[in-house]
Amino acid sequence: MSTSSMKSPDSNGLRERINNVPTANEDNMTARCGSELPSEDFELDKDKKTFGRTPDGTIFTVPQTHDMVSQLLDPRQPKNLSDLIVLVILALHIFALYALPSSLKRPVFAVLFLFWRGCYNVGIGYLLHIQSHHKRIVAWAKKWNLFENPVTGKNPRPWLYKLIKTELETKIPEDYKFEEAPIEYNAWLVFRRVVDLILMCDFTSYCLFAIACGGAPSDESLVMSTLRWGAGIILVLFNLWVKLDAHRVVKDYAWYWGDFFYLIDQELTFDGVFEMAPHPMYSVGYAGYYGISMMAASYSVLAISIVAHIAQFAFLLVVENPHIDKTNNPPPPRKHQDNPTPSEIDHANALASSKEDLEYSVDSSPTQTPPLHTTQPLAVHNLMGLGNIDLFRITDVSILLLLGYVFLITALTPSTPVYQALFVISAIFWRLWYSVGLGIILDRQSNKKMWTRHFVKFGDSTEEAWRQWKGMYHLSMTMCYASFIAATWKMYSMPSDWAYGLVLLRHVLGAGLVSLQLWTAVSIYESLGEFGWFFGDFFFDHAPKLTYSGIYRYLNNPERIIGLAGIWGAVFITGSRAIFFLALLSHTLTLAFLQFVEKPHMQKLYGRNLRSEAGLSKSIKRSLPPQIKKWHGNVDRVLEETGHFVEEFLDTTRPKLAAGVSTIFRDTSALFSQYPARLTLTRIAPDLAGYDPRDYSVTIEGTSFDSAMHKRTTSKEGITARLPQERTDEFKPLVFEYGAPIKVKWTAPIKHSKANWVGMYMVADNASREVTRIPSAGRWVATVPNEYESSPEDKGILVSNRFVSGAKRTDGSTQDYVEGEMIFEGDKLFWTQGVFEFRYHHDGKHNVMAISLPFEIRIPRFDDENSNLNISLDSDNSQSQSLIRSAVEQALLPVVRNCFDRDPDIAPNSVDESLGVLVARDGKYPRRVVHAVHYMFGIEFAPEVVRADGNVRNLAWRICNAKQVLAPYSMSHSKGTNTPDGEGEKA
Repeated sequence: MSTSSMKSPDSNGLRERINNVPTANEDNMTARCGSELPSEDFELDKDKKTFGRTPDGTIFTVPQTHDMVSQLLDPRQPKNLSDLIVLVILALHIFALYALPSSLKRPVFAVLFLFWRGCYNVGIGYLLHIQSHHKRIVAWAKKWNLFENPVTGKNPRPWLYKLIKTELETKIPEDYKFEEAPIEYNAWLVFRRVVDLILMCDFTSYCLFAIACGGAPSDESLVMSTLRWGAGIILVLFNLWVKLDAHRVVKDYAWYWGDFFYLIDQELTFDGVFEMAPHPMYSVGYAGYYGISMMAASYSVLAISIVAHIAQFAFLLVVENPHIDKTNNPPPPRKHQDNPTPSEIDHANALASSKEDLEYSVDSSPTQTPPLHTTQPLAVHNLMGLGNIDLFRITDVSILLLLGYVFLITALTPSTPVYQALFVISAIFWRLWYSVGLGIILDRQSNKKMWTRHFVKFGDSTEEAWRQWKGMYHLSMTMCYASFIAATWKMYSMPSDWAYGLVLLRHVLGAGLVSLQLWTAVSIYESLGEFGWFFGDFFFDHAPKLTYSGIYRYLNNPERIIGLAGIWGAVFITGSRAIFFLALLSHTLTLAFLQFVEKPHMQKLYGRNLRSEAGLSKSIKRSLPPQIKKWHGNVDRVLEETGHFVEEFLDTTRPKLAAGVSTIFRDTSALFSQYPARLTLTRIAPDLAGYDPRDYSVTIEGTSFDSAMHKRTTSKEGITARLPQERTDEFKPLVFEYGAPIKVKWTAPIKHSKANWVGMYMVADNASREVTRIPSAGRWVATVPNEYESSPEDKGILVSNRFVSGAKRTDGSTQDYVEGEMIFEGDKLFWTQGVFEFRYHHDGKHNVMAISLPFEIRIPRFDDENSNLNISLDSDNSQSQSLIRSAVEQALLPVVRNCFDRDPDIAPNSVDESLGVLVARDGKYPRRVVHAVHYMFGIEFAPEVVRADGNVRNLAWRICNAKQVLAPYSMSHSKGTNTPDGEGEKA
C-alpha cells in the first residue's frame, strides 16, 4: 500500500497497515529523496506528494512508481537492463513450450511453476520475515556498502553502485535522486526488482503449464464446453478486476510490501474489493487460477492451483499477518498513578503499628470481597479448541466419551439401509435439538432469563448458569456435527472409477466447501471470542457495544451462507438424497434460528446501532441495476411479514416445548503444554593462534537477596551439615532474583575480534570449558554494535571497546586492553531456577575465551507463617488476613515487575496499578508469573488467571484464597509435614 494509516481498526485486508503520521517539526528528521524541504514547503506540498518515514525518523518524498506489467510491457515507460533480463527469461519460458517434446512439457512446466512459486512463498517470505524482525535486508545493504558513494572510498564495488544507480534512476525520473534517498527506500527498490522477476515468472510458468495440459473431454457437448469456457472467462475477468482494484487502493507501496522497509503518512479509505472479502488478493484474488483450470479442463492444473493457493495462505499466516499485527496493533501506553493508594497507606500504617505494639484497625471490607467482579465472565478456562481440552472437566470428558461411542458405532455397524436410516434419523434429532431446542432456551433466556432463574433458584450464581450453558451448547454442537459426519460416512461409497464423469470434481468441490466452513468457524470465533460464541449477551447485561471486525466486516451473518458450506460439501461428496435433505434441513433451521432468535435479541439489545448492510452487500448492491434493486426490496418485505407470522405462532407454542430443560455438567482446571526440539551445529574458529585466554575476563552484577544463603539448610540433613558454613576467603556465592536484569562486564585485548559475543548458559549444559556445544537460543549479546546483521543481538550493549591503559596481569606484566558492559534482561534470560554462567566467545564462533563465576537464580519461598507479622495464612482473624494479604502483595510486586521485564509500559509500580495491554497479547509474561507463584506459594495457576486478575492486588487475593482453601496442605517449612496429623489442624 502506498499510504500509512491504511487500515481502520476493524479492517482485515491484505497488506493493510496503520502507522503514525509524521509531522514536519519532529526532531532528528530531514526531508530527502529529491531536495531539502523547508517546513513551510512541507505543509504546502503535503497534499500533493506522499511522504515516507524510515525507522530512524527520516522523512523523504516518495516518488511515483508504476506496476510491474506497465514497467515491462508499456512502451511509454522507460526500460533498463533489469527489464531486459526479465523479458528474456519470460521469452525463454515461452520458447520452451514450443521447443520441448510433448512428453516433457507437463513435467517440465510443473517443476518450473513449483520452483517459482517456492521462490515467491519461501524465498520472498524468508526475506520479508527477516526484514520485519531484524531489518536484515537493510543491514546487508549497510554491511556491503551497497549504496555508499565510491567517492567516499568505502564502496569496494563501484561498478555495482553505478549499475544500481542507473537502473533505479532510469525507472524513476522524477522526485528521486539515488544519492539522497534513504537506504531503506533504495533497498526496497532493489527488492522489488527481484519481486518483479519472481512474480512474472510465477504467473507465466503457470499459464504455460495450463496450455501444456489444456484440452477438451472427448465426450463433452457443445453446451458444456460453452458453459465451461464462459465460467472460466468470468472468473479470470473477476480476478483481473480484483487485482486492478486492489492496486488502485494500495498502490505499489503495499503491492511490494513497502511497509516492511518504511512507512508513509497518507490516509487511505478502503473500498471496492477490500469491502468484499478478507485479504482479497490472497482469497478471491486467486479465482482466475480456477477459471484457467476450467478452461484447460485439466485436473492437473486444478491440483497445482490448489497447491499454489494453499502456499499463498501459508505465506499470509506466517509472514504477512505477524507483521500486520506488529505494525497495526502496538500496545497502548498504560496509565500510571503517582500517588499512593489507600491500600498502600493502610499497609504502611499496619507495619508501623505492629513494630510499636500499637493497635491499628484496617478496613478489610474491600479485600474480603473478591475484587474480581465484572459485568462479563472472566475468560480464563475456555472450552473451544483442542488446546483447551481438559480431562478434569466433566464437559470435555463427556464429549470425548460420546465421540468415542459415535466413532465405534459408525465403524462397527454395516452400511445397510436400516443402519443408514438410523444414522440419518440420529443426525436429524441432533440438528433439531441444536437449532430448535437450544433456540427456544435462548429465546426464553432473552425475554425472561429462564435459564439464569433456574440456577439462582437453587442458590447458584450467574457465573454457574453461564458455565452450565456453555457445557450444554458445546456438547449439543459437537454431537450435531458428529452425527452428521457419521450419517455422511454411512451414505458414502468409494467410487470405483475416479476418472468417470464429475466424480473427482465433486470431491474437490466438497473438500473445498468443508475447508471454507472450518475457516469461517475459526474466523467467527476469533472475532467474537468465547463470550460471543456462546451467546454471552443473552446471559450478562453489559453496555451495548458493537464492533464489526474480522469476518463481520464483510458479512453480517457469516453463518447464513458460508458458515454452512461444509454440509453442502458433504452433499457433493456423497451424492446422496438423504444427505441433501439433511443439508437442506440444517440450512433452513439455521436461517430460522438467526431470524427468530438471534435477530430479535440483537435488535432489542443494540437497537439502531445494528448495521443494515455489510461490506459485501454494499459492493454487490452498488453494481445491481435499478430493476433488480426494486425487486430485492419487495422480497425483503415479504420475508419480514412471513417472519412476523411465524414468530407469533412460535410464541404460543414455546412454553410447552421449553418446559423442564436442565443439565448436570461441572468444570475444573488443568493445562497441557509441549515444547519443540532443536537441532544445532557448533562452529569452531580456526584462527585462535595469537589469542591468550588470560587477556579475557567476564564479571557479573545483579540483584541479589541475602536470605537465600540461610535457607540452604533444612532439618533433612545430617547434624554436621546443619552447622553454619565457615569460609576461608571473602567470596560470597552469587544468588540473583528471578527475572532481574544482570549486568556483564568484560575485558579483552585491544586487537580482539569485533565479532566476539557473550552468551548465557546453564552450568550443567556444557561439559567442555573450551568450546560451547549447545545453542544460546537467543540469550547472547554482541560485544561491538553493528557487527551482526540482526539488531536484537546489539540490544543490551551499554559500553563497547572502552580503552583501559596499563592493566596489571596475573604474571606481573602490564598491558593495555579494552572493556565493555552489557545487560541481559527479558528474553535474554533463563526464566527458571538453576545455576548459570556467562561465556565469552571468539569471532562469532563457539570457542570460549572466558567464563564468569557461576551464579544461581532463585525464586524466594514465601513462608506461610510470616515471621515479622507472626500470623499465618490460615488465620481467621480479619486484621491478620489483611496484614498477610498485604505481605503477599509486597512480596509479589517485585517478582511481577521482574516478570514483565521492568518495562514501564506493562510492569506495575504498585499493587493496584493495572498490567499493560501487551500482557493479554503475549503469553510469555503470564507464564513467567505463574511459574514464580508456583515456587513462591506452592499454588499452580493457569496463565489466563494473570490476564483476568489484571493487577497484583487481585492476584494476591487469589493466592491467599487458594491457600485457605487448600489448608492445611501447606508447603511451609515451619509446619514440618504436609498433611494434617492431629485435631489441631482442620481442613
